[in-house]
Amino acid sequence: MSEALTLTSFGSGYKALVIGASGAIGQAFCQLLRADAGCSSVRELSRASSPALDLEDPTSIAAAATALAEHGPYQLILHAAGLLHRPGIAPEKSLAAIEADALQAVFQVNALGPALVLRHFLPLLDRQGAMAMLSAKVGSIGDNRLGGWYAYRASKAALNMLIRTAAIELARSKPKARLLALHPGTVISPLSQPFRGAAAARPAEQAAAEMLRVIDSLGPEHSGSFHAYDGQQLPW
Repeated sequence: MSEALTLTSFGSGYKALVIGASGAIGQAFCQLLRADAGCSSVRELSRASSPALDLEDPTSIAAAATALAEHGPYQLILHAAGLLHRPGIAPEKSLAAIEADALQAVFQVNALGPALVLRHFLPLLDRQGAMAMLSAKVGSIGDNRLGGWYAYRASKAALNMLIRTAAIELARSKPKARLLALHPGTVISPLSQPFRGAAAARPAEQAAAEMLRVIDSLGPEHSGSFHAYDGQQLPW
């Protein structure tokens, strides 16, 4: 573990919640936040947590939010879950590779589930807190130059629109809060391992620390924006 990261925008004794805490980046977020002297608690949610949160089980999302409501509000909520591939699902190289079941599964994890996370967990966010969801640069329509990866690209583009739209609504009830879409870059993890570019991947802890610094540096005026791990604002 590198030197401890200290976040300054949430005040002392802030409470954090990490959704998707069992993944490589989710675990790194939890480790870094627990090492921050200003963080009083880190609550982890995943398919294996208690309560469990499974993005493919909508009732579990609502139930987890209800269970955690009494422990809020949370000054920082991070959503680090996503799906690129698993047995039977792989990024499509052409239109001919699109399959309805795989498309629906990827959208469920990357867009439909997160939409319900926004519905049920934004009410748990502190009035001056931050919620950040991991998106991906390949979900940028403006940056798409290579094509392919239909389900993943489209589901992340949908996620970006959900975040942008929810941020507009959030600004009406909590104008000092911020909701952000973040691109983590290529990270050493089971998600990136099979693909070209994995050799240049960064450790999950490095990526998580970079994204936490970006969140800490952005204010309410940046709510609804899409940023890379280095702070660069990305095109929609």
